[in-house]
Amino acid sequence: MESIFSKITVIYRIFLIITFCVIARVIYVQFINPTETTDEDIAYKVEKKNPNRGDILSRDGRPLCISIPYYKIGLDCTICNPDTFNKYVDQLAFKLSQFFKDKSAKVYKSELMDAKAKKRRYKALGNRDVDYMEMQQIKEFPILKLGAKRGGTSISRVYKRSNPYGRLARITIGFVADSGRSTGLEGSFDFYLKGTQGQQVLQRMPRNRFRPINSPQNIEPVDGYDIQTTIDIDLQESAERALKGRIENSDIEGATAVVMEVKTGAIRAIVNLRNNGYGKYQEIYNYAVREATEPGSTFKTITLTALLEDGLVTLDTPVDASGGRWTYLTKTITDSHNCGLTTVKGALEHSSNVAFAKLAVFNYEKNPQRFIDRIQSMRVGEKFNLDIKGEGTSVIHSPTDAIWTPHTLASMGYGYAILLTPLQTLTFYNAIANNGKMMKPYFVENYQRGGKVLKEFGPQEISGSICSEKTAKLVQEALRGVVDNGTGRMMKNPNFGICGKTGTARMAFPKGGYEQNGKRKYQATFAGFFPAEDPMYSVIVVAYSKPTFGNFYGATWAAPVFRDIANHLYANTPEWNKSIKADKESQERAIAQLRRTSAEAEKLIKTEILQSDSLSCVVGLGLKDALCLLENQGYKVEFTGYGKVVEQQPKAGAKITKGSTVHIRLSDNETAGTIKRSTDKGK
Repeated sequence: MESIFSKITVIYRIFLIITFCVIARVIYVQFINPTETTDEDIAYKVEKKNPNRGDILSRDGRPLCISIPYYKIGLDCTICNPDTFNKYVDQLAFKLSQFFKDKSAKVYKSELMDAKAKKRRYKALGNRDVDYMEMQQIKEFPILKLGAKRGGTSISRVYKRSNPYGRLARITIGFVADSGRSTGLEGSFDFYLKGTQGQQVLQRMPRNRFRPINSPQNIEPVDGYDIQTTIDIDLQESAERALKGRIENSDIEGATAVVMEVKTGAIRAIVNLRNNGYGKYQEIYNYAVREATEPGSTFKTITLTALLEDGLVTLDTPVDASGGRWTYLTKTITDSHNCGLTTVKGALEHSSNVAFAKLAVFNYEKNPQRFIDRIQSMRVGEKFNLDIKGEGTSVIHSPTDAIWTPHTLASMGYGYAILLTPLQTLTFYNAIANNGKMMKPYFVENYQRGGKVLKEFGPQEISGSICSEKTAKLVQEALRGVVDNGTGRMMKNPNFGICGKTGTARMAFPKGGYEQNGKRKYQATFAGFFPAEDPMYSVIVVAYSKPTFGNFYGATWAAPVFRDIANHLYANTPEWNKSIKADKESQERAIAQLRRTSAEAEKLIKTEILQSDSLSCVVGLGLKDALCLLENQGYKVEFTGYGKVVEQQPKAGAKITKGSTVHIRLSDNETAGTIKRSTDKGK
């Protein structure tokens, strides 16, 4: 019996020892020295396949923002024969050093030798991703030219966003950062642009290489939709040149210009330039959409519309501007010049602050809420829920607000004590041009895939008219008078009529007040539409100053830009069908615009495409003309740089299949792009 008990005890002790060892091993493996799973332990793995992000296109299909291929270059140091590696490593190190200019050849060689000794399966080469042309060049370097199977060359493609037209409309186009932060159209339409991610099953092969295999788990990625905007590239370029030419070498902090199509509300151009702190003006802040400020005298048109719609005045109603100076309660209101006893129409033409303060007070003093209700019924300051991020918020005070004072009504009459964005002001003027019908401003026409439109957005009327057609016609007449007889006389054009209003407003400093250390900030505006006889376009131009001791007027700063934009549209709009008869300066600008069209490409299309079935030569052409020519021949295009074409692959004269890709390199490599449009769209 004792013997049996002893045996049981021994067995129990052995069991305890085994259990203890197992637990100890688990603890050791899990917590003390965990073993990582290596590729050698994995028979299969799933790799993500990213879709191509959709392009952002102009109204005529030209690319504003595109996804272009870049390449990561690496080396599998286990592949290349040691003798071959040692023979050519010096040459490879030298080539890499010369190309990337980030390390010496000695450092490159040391890193490559170390990676070879440690049998590293991937050694990244260079300090950046490279474009297609650069990748082709690197593939010819020693060792790398042996390819993947003999040299261990590893090339993977990634897509990056690029703007073929540089910073043109850059802040409107926007971006989506890796952090998730987004702006502009890129942010608003990210859902459509980003596409759907796919996956690929890979099987491990000898020498620890993986190859794709057929599997039910494979999912092909779905590319994002292309977004076609309302932006007219030629008009956008013209507006930017006009704006930049006016504000460069000045005390201007920034400026904006917006062109809207009257009947539809489509934004054909939107320029937002701001001083970057180094004397250069760039697209870095969307002032037109985001910034709500006191509009100044452009608001007098809104006051006039309210008075006419409420039946309180006519254009011929007399109003006394009081010698250009009027004290109301404790506040003195002044004019820059005296227009004396005049009419309501004359008060608008000469932009009298005194007259419009009196008109607001004398007609609405007993019931100021009536004025506020009328303004709001006209959709002034309406939040449009734009198809672009960052829409600013207007401020229209009510008599019940704590901030309301006895002076508020008078101030509102001539454009103070109220906040509007430039786009909100423009939308009101556009409604007046459209006989009272207010159109929602929009930036996107449709989204599409492969040139096939899947959803149209198009014009959208904001419910109801802001005023009667009769009132709108009267306001049009008054605004025509501003240009013909008043503060906008420099805008008179012998070829077509212009309706518009100048505006100059002091801007409040961040800490309050309109003056600091004797300096003031101003906002100068010109808002209007043309041709007066049948309005097609409405435009607003706003320039805002740095703190300055000098004066600042809408007629001086904003109106000339408006004039240049109007002349461009006149010269390039077939509906007008008239020759240019403008002043010499404007005529020269308009002719220059016409010369910048694709006349050269049109000529080439007629001669080259119709007479040849081989690849045309595009060396020496600009990007627009090169794209036009090659796409009409039926080819896809990839490009790097901007400026003039300096190289094309295949060479001119080559006979290649329609639908093949032609690679072109432009003179400056700061930007790059890829065109993925179908041949039908090119035609």
